[in-house]
Parts: sequence; C-alpha cells; structure tokens
Amino acid sequence: MVSRSCANFLDLSSWDLLDFPHTPRALPRVMTVPGIISDVDGGSISSEVTTSSSGGSRERKIIVANMLPLQSKRDVETGKWCFNWDEDSLQLQLKDGFSSETEFLYVGSLNVDIESSEQEEVSQKLLEDFNCVATFLSKKLQEMFYLGFCKHQLWPLFHYMLPMFPDHGDRFDRRLWQAYVSANKIFSDRVMEVINPEDDYVWIQDYHLMVLPTFLRKRFNRIKLGFFLHSPFPSSEIYRTLPVRDEILRGLLNCDLIGFHTFDYARHFLSCCSRMLGLDYESKRGHIGLDYFGRTVYIKILPVGVHMGRLESVLSLESTLAKTKEIQEQFKGKKLVLGIDDMDIFKGISLKLIAMEHLFETYWNLRGKVVLVQIVNPARSSGKDVEEAKRETYVTAKRINERYGTSDYKPIVLIDRMVPRAEKSAYCAAADCCLVNALRDGMNLVPYKYIVCRQGTRNKALNDDSSPRTSTLVVSEFIGCSPSLSGAIRVNPWDVDAVAEAVNSALKMSENEKQLRHEKHYNYISTHGVGYWAKSFMQDLERACRDHYSKRCWGIGFGLGFRVLSLSPSFRKLSVEHIVPIYRNKGRRAIFLDYDGTLVPESSIAQDPSDEVVSVLKALCEDPKNTVFIVSGRGKESLSNWLSPCENLGIAAEHGYFIRWNSKGEWETCYSSTDTEWRSMVEPVMRSYMEATDGTSIEFKESALVWHHQDADPDFGSCQAKELLDHLESVLANEPVVVKRGQHIVEVKPQGVSKGLAAEKVIREMVESRNPPELVMCIGDDRSDEDMFESILSTVTNPELLIQPEVYACTVGRKPSKAKYFLDDEADVLKLLRGLGDSSSSLKPTCHTQVAFESIV
Repeated sequence: MVSRSCANFLDLSSWDLLDFPHTPRALPRVMTVPGIISDVDGGSISSEVTTSSSGGSRERKIIVANMLPLQSKRDVETGKWCFNWDEDSLQLQLKDGFSSETEFLYVGSLNVDIESSEQEEVSQKLLEDFNCVATFLSKKLQEMFYLGFCKHQLWPLFHYMLPMFPDHGDRFDRRLWQAYVSANKIFSDRVMEVINPEDDYVWIQDYHLMVLPTFLRKRFNRIKLGFFLHSPFPSSEIYRTLPVRDEILRGLLNCDLIGFHTFDYARHFLSCCSRMLGLDYESKRGHIGLDYFGRTVYIKILPVGVHMGRLESVLSLESTLAKTKEIQEQFKGKKLVLGIDDMDIFKGISLKLIAMEHLFETYWNLRGKVVLVQIVNPARSSGKDVEEAKRETYVTAKRINERYGTSDYKPIVLIDRMVPRAEKSAYCAAADCCLVNALRDGMNLVPYKYIVCRQGTRNKALNDDSSPRTSTLVVSEFIGCSPSLSGAIRVNPWDVDAVAEAVNSALKMSENEKQLRHEKHYNYISTHGVGYWAKSFMQDLERACRDHYSKRCWGIGFGLGFRVLSLSPSFRKLSVEHIVPIYRNKGRRAIFLDYDGTLVPESSIAQDPSDEVVSVLKALCEDPKNTVFIVSGRGKESLSNWLSPCENLGIAAEHGYFIRWNSKGEWETCYSSTDTEWRSMVEPVMRSYMEATDGTSIEFKESALVWHHQDADPDFGSCQAKELLDHLESVLANEPVVVKRGQHIVEVKPQGVSKGLAAEKVIREMVESRNPPELVMCIGDDRSDEDMFESILSTVTNPELLIQPEVYACTVGRKPSKAKYFLDDEADVLKLLRGLGDSSSSLKPTCHTQVAFESIV
C-alpha cells in the first residue's frame, strides 16, 4: 500500500488538508524557440515528443531558486512595484562563468507579498525587464513551506539537530511536508511555462526545492537537470530519521547532476542511496556516477567561490577606505580578531566568546591587547532556539567585558545591527585574524571574503603595493570551506581550549608565515570564484546529458516513486501475444530459465517453488518439441528435491558445474579437474572475514565457496567484500580458479564454470544429435544470467554450428542488460510461461511421446 507521503505529486497541491490556491494564471505563452510557441495552457505534454528543433535556439540556462535575484519596493508616489538586481545574489553572480551570448532565465519567489490583482502585471514586467518568472506563493503557503518545513525541519536536520524533545526542535509535521510539496509543484508549473526541454538546461539551487526534479522529470523525461545543495548533507544515521527520506532521495536522483561543496557531503548522500535504495556508485574516469534505472546520475564536488569583481569594487569605495582608517585608528595598538556570523544556533557565537574568555584566562599577557569584534547578522529564522542563542551571546559578552575590560577597553565588541557591505569589508581589511567557529555550516564564505579584503585592490586602494599582504585564519573543521583552506588553523569549535590556543598561535605567527599562508589562500580563491564554480558545474551537466537521446525512456512509478527508465532503443517488453505464434511454429525449442529472481522472488523466505511454478514447468516439459533447463547457482540436491515432479526437466546446478538432462539421468560434469587444494586456501580466508564482519556467512558448494554479506551493514559489507576479493585474487593467482564478486557475494569457483558455458553445452549437444533448436529462449535476472545471454547469442551465430534459430534473451526487471527483451517481475515470467505451456497443451498429441534428448542421456 502506498504511504500518504507517496500520494501523487500532482494531487498534493489541492489536498483538502491544505486549502492553498492553485498555481496563479499562467504567463502569456512564451516564444521559447524562434517561430515556435510553447503550449502551456493545460494538457499533458508527452515526454517523448518535443515541440521544436534545437537548430535555431540560443543557449539558455534556467536558474531555479527559492528567491529571485531581485530587490523589490513599492514606489511611494505611483504605488507601482519597482525592482532592481540584487548584486550580491549568487544566482546573478554565476553569470560571470559564461559568455555574453548565454541567456539566463530566473524562476523563484519575490521577497515581498504581491496582491493577486497585481500578479499578472508584475509577472509581465519581470519577464520583459529582468527575464525573471515569479512563483507567487500565498502567505500561508510561504510560511508553512519556508519557515515551517525548510527552516524548522530540513535545516536543523541537515545541520545534525534532531527533535529529541518537543522543546528541542520541531518534530515532523505532515502538513508542513504537504506544503513543501505544494510549493515545489508551483515552481514546476512556472518552469513548464517557459522551458524548451530540448535545449534549455535547468539548474536548481538548494534544499528548498528537492522534490522539484521529480515534477520536471515526470513532465519531460529527457530534461537536462542539475541540482546544487548549498547546505551540509547529514550522515545516514541522521538523515534516516526523516520520515520522507526516500521521497527526497528519489527527487534528487531525478537530476542528471547533483552538486555538493565537499566530499563529506557527497559521501553521506551516496551512503544514504546505498543503505536506503540499494544503489552503488562507481568512479567513471574521475567522475562519480550512480546507475539509477539505466540513467547515470553524476555527482559533482566543488565548493562555491566569491565574486572577486564585486568584492574589489566595494573595497575601492571611498566609504570603505574611510571606514578602514577609522577602524585602524580605533583599535590602534591592539590585535583585532574578527567574527561575522548570522544569529543562528549553528554559528557557534557563544562558544567563540567562551573560547576568547579562555584565551584571556590562559594568556594573561594578551589582556588589553586583543579585541574580538563580532558582527551579528540578523537571524534568518525565528524560534526559542534563536532567542536562547541571542540571550546567551549577550550574557557571555557582558561577563567577559566586566571581568577583563576597563573604562577605555572592551575585549568583546558586539555589533548587532544591519552592517553595510562596505563596513564589513573595512573590518575584514583591518583585522589581524578571522575566527569562524561554526558548529556546522554548508560553506561559509566569510574566510574567502576576509582573504580578498586583506589582499586589497590592484589600484592601491588600501595597501601600498610594496608591502606584503598577510592574513591568519582560524576556522571550524565542520564548515564547507575548511577543506579548501589548507593554510588555515582548523579547530574543533566544541574544544574551547583548543580554539583559544589556535587564536594565540595565529596572533603570534611570524610575518613571513602569515604572508605565505595568505598567498596560498589568495591564489586559490582568486582562481576559483563563483564564475569558475558555475562554469565547471554546467560543463559537467552538459557532459552528463550527452546520451539523453541515444536511449528510449519510460516513466515508471507513482507519486514520489516516479523515475525514468532509460534503456537501449532495441530493448522492449516480451509479450505473450508476440511470442506464442512464433513458439507454435517452431519445430524444436530450447528454453533456459534462472531460478531465484526469475521463477521464485529473490526476497522470498520460502525458497522452494510454488505449485503454480511446478505446474507451468511440467506443461512445458511435456511438450516433446521442448528442451527445458533450469540454470541456477543453487546446489543440485536442493534443485532436485524441489523440482522432482518435473520428470523431463533438465537442471544445470551450481552455474552449470553439474548438468542432468532429466530426473532419470545421471549428473554429469565436463570439468575434469580434481585439484581441490584451492579450497583449503580459500576457506580460512573467508572464515576470517566472516568472523570480522557481522551478518556474513559461507556457503559450501561442491564446485565453489561463496561468502555472503547481504545481512551485513551495507557499507561495511561492501567494503569487506572488496577487500576479500583483492585478498583472494592475490592468494589464488596461480590456481585454476576464478574469484568473482556478485550481488552481495564473493565466489570462488573453477575456471570455465558459468551459466553461459552450460547453455552452450546444451545447444551444441542438440545440434550434434541432429535436433538443432529453431527457437532459443533464455530468461534470467542477475549478473550471472548476463553471461548466459551473451554466450547464447555468440553460440547461435557461430558458423560452425550451421544453425540460425530465433533468440529471445529476456531479463527480469527493466534495467540495462545484454538481453533485448524484458519482463517486469516473476509474475510476468509465469504469465509468459503459462501462455507457452497452454499453447503446447493445445497442440499435444493424444499418444505419449518420448521427451526430447532421451536418446542422448
């Protein structure tokens, strides 16, 4: 049964629980390609049929974010809304990475509430003057979406804060989740109105819009879609507590490229995909990729940078120069430590103050000589936690100033107001050390801005070119910019003694060392600005989308489980209606069937076949034109017992090591090697890994040894399997065996044992007995069956055999395969086999006919 959170996305925005208005009236039709008007006034647009050719279109990027890069105000005289660009907005600054020919379209909300009667006029103005498309959310929806779900549920969780008690964070509220989905739906509607899906690239920014990719992918299967997360992504232990964890993961996986600031964040995301969705990743020529139903979802790791031109232009202002001199004069003779943080429970302001208190306690010689100027930006959210953090900050600052301050000296200077950018830049330029003590932060660009301000400008605005530039940084190891600042002193913000010691080290550092560290930082920051970041991301997105039109796409799943299956154009479903007429017209047939995952569900506790499976197999085997084989990795005893009612059924056990043509025949093997010394070498190695890895076991087969780790911790089991594989390959380098890693297994078996070779042996014996097959059907679901598909195709095309049967290789599940056909699941397989069995029964002669190949065995 589908959970409430998995209800159809398209219905969520109109649920009775949430009396939100539908998406406002659509924008006028937008000409997205010369001569082509997109149909946005209703009706479903097929994901397989695009509206235009890309031949004459201009390169365009659609940037989707919670807020548009605009500043809004109402003109007092005319009463009309006026808008201008927000020069500090990341969405606007990223244009620097592209040529002037690149067109940008912005989709997002305004920072003001627009009356419904004004929305159409404002929409037209924004589109014509700014290339912006506004998503008008009602006030109630905006509060529940942004202040509710985003700020009080996602934001704390992504910063490792769990709502353990009602007064310690907000617990999950499904109404807020519904509001989040409803808001994302409105964003998707706005994108739909302006997109040309063949040519446009869509880039979604941050955690506010993590289910938007599913809306867009559902409408356009081949949409070119990127996402960048600007906050941390928590470890799987934290993320798994989110009730809608799978829905959000699947939303992100509907992108082509997902970006993170650091490898830690990406690693946590990949671990969640592995543990919750069973997805493994691999590195493909330096690029990390996840295979998601035939689509490769790539991972990008690159921290965002600063806009150098914007910072340098502010530094060149006369007001900045004057303020810098004023600050230098105000703190003359003292070492200035600077902190710039939002009033936020995760910024660690109070811990920073306590660390400074320890500094004055431990290094008494610094009293009266060091000042911390802490600029406190206004809080972006509200609540008891923020108020408590603010109260603690003031109480701590007051205590330190009373204890170590004098009438003309305050060791802690709190600036709790809106500080203009020029004033912040002036403080950065004047500060001897920058202290960023955040407990958890997605990126934090304050250290970058500090370095640029200390460098000054090329026109000697702040510094004499002959004087060396210096700077010192003390940064928390839990912020996104920390890995890229290798010259900074990294600290654990919870260890206030260590922070105090780090500040002391920074202040007494030699001028030469400060210069070298500064140069290293500045060289990196100046070459990895916001333009570089944006261009690099878009280049990877273009590469990730290159094969969009080389595959066929199907949209599958409902609601939040929707995803796109992307497979070869020749890959299609094998239907009963298609195969039965062909089957009836063939004189001799060979049918190869896998067992687990094909006839019996992989997850089934009961491993023996159902009565229906036995009945279907008996019907097929009783047709004298058929040679039917079960080809499985299971042992011969188990298969013999389970399938004993099917007397004419052939069995290839242990991947073909043992073969029996029917229940009366003897088991035979074509592998004459009697060397089993390798078993005594393999068993102790596997046993040591089993003892060291909880949830693992060893399966002893006559032909092989198998180490299973399906019940172990996914990450640890996978890691141990890789180590075991390398270990065994090294130990068995000169032995006549192969070591293979499969789905949750590591197997050692003699060389030449495979399902493919078993199927080839059967076909060759049919040919040699002058009963060559006219139809070969092979159905399986896992990696070992891929060998069988490949071997059969190779065998029947071998000119030495002089046969040309029709081959129907079929995989179970819609996934990339060497087979040309697929069936959805075990029920589909049984339906197909039942159809063939019924066809055989209708043609069966009244007299008993000997089973095929009785003469052979």
